[in-house]
Amino acid sequence: MTLLEDLQFRGLMNQVTDESGLEKLLETEQVKLYCGFDPTGDSLHIGHLLTILTLRRFQIAGHKPYPLVGGATGLIGDPSGKSSERTLNEQDVVEGYVNKIQAQLERFLDFAGENKAEMKNNYDWLGSMTLTDFLRDVGKHFSLNYMLAKDAVSSRVDTGISFTEFTYQILQSYDFHKLYSEEGVKLQIGGSDQWGNITAGLELIRKLSGGEEGTPPDAYGFTIPLVTKADGEKFGKTAGGAIWLDPEKTSPYEFYQFLLNTDDRDVVKFLKYFTFLSPEEIQELENEVNERPHERKAQRRLAEELTRFVHSEEDLLQAEKITAALFGEGDLTNLKADEVLQGFKDVPSYTVTEESAGLIEVLTQAKIASSKRQAREDIQNGAVYINGERCQDLEKALGEEDKIDGAFTIIRRGKKKFFLIKYAN
Repeated sequence: MTLLEDLQFRGLMNQVTDESGLEKLLETEQVKLYCGFDPTGDSLHIGHLLTILTLRRFQIAGHKPYPLVGGATGLIGDPSGKSSERTLNEQDVVEGYVNKIQAQLERFLDFAGENKAEMKNNYDWLGSMTLTDFLRDVGKHFSLNYMLAKDAVSSRVDTGISFTEFTYQILQSYDFHKLYSEEGVKLQIGGSDQWGNITAGLELIRKLSGGEEGTPPDAYGFTIPLVTKADGEKFGKTAGGAIWLDPEKTSPYEFYQFLLNTDDRDVVKFLKYFTFLSPEEIQELENEVNERPHERKAQRRLAEELTRFVHSEEDLLQAEKITAALFGEGDLTNLKADEVLQGFKDVPSYTVTEESAGLIEVLTQAKIASSKRQAREDIQNGAVYINGERCQDLEKALGEEDKIDGAFTIIRRGKKKFFLIKYAN
């Protein structure tokens, strides 16, 4: 199976400017390709992962990726897919974002060997360009009608678009030309919302290299689909916000759980998108979804593969350990304090100030029970669990023996209502 055939199988080919030409190019030479990542925050999120993995697929096939972090375009703002103007960040803020995103990309691509990745920052060339140079040497190649025809611009004409964001297309086009002319980069990839920017770059390359009207340059554009879920929602968003690749913003456990909860209707598609499993392995997992969906083997495999790739084997094992403890297959008392914090990050918590606190008082003060009477009834009825063990002792007081890693106690009321008890000392 060729690279393009594999991408086709995985549903990763959305639009290609010249599929047959690109196929020949990939067969005859090591192709240099790039994808841009604008630093709009201090971390990439799981939505960016598909383009990163696509770059990696090209690299594994022997081609050379150029991840580009937009230190300059990040100061401007891409109007693609946006209904209003972005808030502009100060340069020092954007520079900090650039450094963090570059560090993330270095974890996911190979920066050693014959086809090692090369990091780029478009501020290196756009930052020193004067306004007159930009207008004379680049801007004159873009007609107003041509730019207005692009979806990213036309969709904003009625609601309003600033000249700043209007020029974004020209800046990204110049990036492609710069990498094409100086590095020999012949392919740009991106999400489907980048099609207009990519084709504008190809047009600029044609004009600046003296190509004839309508004659495509020796360069190509390739887009992958934007990831959506079966329910129509955008992939990577939760009630708590985006799923980040930074473990400080989204813990490995949260990352693992997000993938483990993938809908049956989406899991096979996501296995194709996000893993390097073979078609045969994916077919076996699809059979599992159809025949034994309750076992969720496909979801577990998806969560395993991606958590290991984005974080580490150690983080995967920790996420699995926390999951087992929380859902009845493991011992809560075996968790460490940091694992408790990961697993119970979003549950209600209460801080106990006394050395030894009566269970009934804790239940009422922490609002686990509405009253002392309700607390007594819950305990007598076996509805209260301390670190996973049922407690029916009305005289019970929480002590050192009830602290996990000397720091926390986990109280469960009923089957699913967890509460985290902290200690002031």
